[in-house]
Parts: sequence; structure tokens; C-alpha cells
Amino acid sequence: MYHHQVRFIITNSFSSPHQPSPAMAVHPPHPSSTKQQPFFHNETQPKENIFITTHPISFFGVPLVNLNTRISNLELSNPTMLASGIMDEDAGSIQRIIDLGAGAIVTKSIGLIPREGYPNPTIVELEYGLLNAMGLPNPGIDHYGKELQQITKSKTPIIGSIYGSNASEFVTLGKKMEEYGVKAIELNLSCPHAKGYGLEIGSDPNLMQEIIKGVKNSVSIPVFVKLSPNVTSITDLAQAAEKAGADAIVAINTVKAMKIDPEIRMPVLANKTGGYSGKAIKPIGVRCVYDIAKNVQIPIIGVGGITTASDTLEYIMAGACAVQIGTAFYSEGLEVFRTICTDLESWMKHHHVKTLTDLIGVAHQ
Repeated sequence: MYHHQVRFIITNSFSSPHQPSPAMAVHPPHPSSTKQQPFFHNETQPKENIFITTHPISFFGVPLVNLNTRISNLELSNPTMLASGIMDEDAGSIQRIIDLGAGAIVTKSIGLIPREGYPNPTIVELEYGLLNAMGLPNPGIDHYGKELQQITKSKTPIIGSIYGSNASEFVTLGKKMEEYGVKAIELNLSCPHAKGYGLEIGSDPNLMQEIIKGVKNSVSIPVFVKLSPNVTSITDLAQAAEKAGADAIVAINTVKAMKIDPEIRMPVLANKTGGYSGKAIKPIGVRCVYDIAKNVQIPIIGVGGITTASDTLEYIMAGACAVQIGTAFYSEGLEVFRTICTDLESWMKHHHVKTLTDLIGVAHQ
């Protein structure tokens, strides 16, 4: 039986779980009977004539704004996706995230055989995010397939994340993921702390292209490639991935980092180094997406430090067509998907933007 316990080391906590205020009705009440709502949930100053709703703002049933987006042949009802490794180990937790409004789900990274991962401590909370070195713990593709078969009939696209040490392993995993019903595959070529996997093979353009071509020739569903910021040029890797046939780029994975406890005079994580995620890496992610968007034609999915609608808009304007959310669960709560979508609708209505896709890459103009 696969088990993996996680111990948290609390050093300096960031903001407490965010509880969004109750949503207002689609048709706002008379101005004299209500207060104006803040533009984004984390703003303190209200904006004039902005009203919050949990559903697409509409007039006589006709939506005034459209959050739909597209990644290759996948249609998403909104641009928010669950990032790999957060509440995606079993069908029950995945269904819960679907019910909470995510536009798509990326599974935990799965290998050929069960893997226990690294010993504790594996996660430490820092000032502006989380530092983790889990070591890719997972139950293996055959066991995980049983979970996938319970959930892949969902209308919300399920994307299977896989890792391996060579092209052959990726091909086998890709085929099995497709058999189990996922709608796309995400190649984890960027984990910064798993020896022999992730970044260690994803930083080699030739090996990366061999893996992409192998998987693309073996499956009929889209193949996304998740890249690391811990390289000399993420743009060069993105171009190599596009040339090899990748259907989309996912940027970025966590930033390689370390935390040392002065009292015990040694690194806090058992693995010593880990991957840093959360608000602190958002500017890095936005810059990477912006640079990649200038050099490739395939879709980009932005990842890193997204907690609000404003963060989402930054990534989209930089060139992303969707975003993945993970660490925000710890600071914003499970309602983060709905909160972001609600605030996106309000922003778009205020700025007279009808379709979210009209904003993709506008920062390049």
C-alpha cells in the first residue's frame, strides 16, 4: 500500500486562509441598499459600479463576458487549472476540485512503479511561499489508473502528468495515461529535486526532443511540456519542444532553493534543496511566459505564484492562455478558483472586454 506522510516546518507564515465575501446576485440591488464591492477580493478600495457574481455576468441569460479558453484541442470553461501535485492523488479529491470550479485538472506526476519519495521533513513554509522536496512520491501508473477511470468521464479535462528517466519510460506512461482516459499529457521535465528525473533530463534539449517525439508518435492526445526556470535559457528549450512537436508549453516549475536553520546549522529539508513555489516566484514565471511567447507559436500555460485575478491577468497578458494554481490553496483556501473567475468577470465587464482570449499576449503590443 502506498503511503506518504508530509511534515510541515513553520518558520514565517504568510497570509491566513482567505475567505471570499458572499457573492452578490447577477442583477445588483438598488445602489442605496448595498455597498459597492471591491474590484478584486484582496483590494481595500471599492471601484465604481463593479458587482461580484459567482456565475458569468449576463443580461437576460446572455453572457456579457466569456472566460472560455483553448489549449490545443482542449476547451476549458475558464482559464484556471489545478497544478500537478496538489490534491490530485485520488478520484475523490480531484472531483472536489472540479466541483470548486477548476477549468482543468493536472494529475500528480506518475511514474511506472510506486515511489515513496524523500524522508521528512519534505515541506517548509517560508515568508512568501512553500519550499518542498517531496521526491515524486506516487503509487505507480497501474494503481493510479484505477483512480483515473473513476474520474475521466468528467466534462472537465483531466491532464495526466508523467515522469521517467528515459524516452522509453515516458512512451509507456503516455500510452497508459491515454488508455485510462486522460485528455492530454503533461511531461514533467522540470522537477528540480528528483535525482535522475525532471530537470536532470529536461535541461538536455536533445534528450527532451527524443522524449517528446516518442510520446507524440505513441498517443493521439495533446502533449504538453513543463519547463524549468533553473536553466540558462528557457526560451531555447521551449523552441526545441515546439520543434519536436509539443502541443503546448507549461511554464514554470518551482525554483530550486534552500532553507537553513541557524539554530541547528543545517538545511531544513531532508533533501537539503527543494523547489520554491508561491507568490515570490510570480515575477519569474511572468517573465518566462513573456519571453517564450515571443519565440513560439504553440499555446502557453502559466504557472507560479498565482493567487488572484490580477495575477492571472498578468500571465495572460504576457502570453499564456491558461494558468495553473497550487500553492495558493495554502494562503487563499479551496475557493481560489471561483474567486479568481468571479473577479476576472468583474474586471472584464468594467473594461468592456467580452472574451478572455482577446487579452492573450496584449502586453507585447
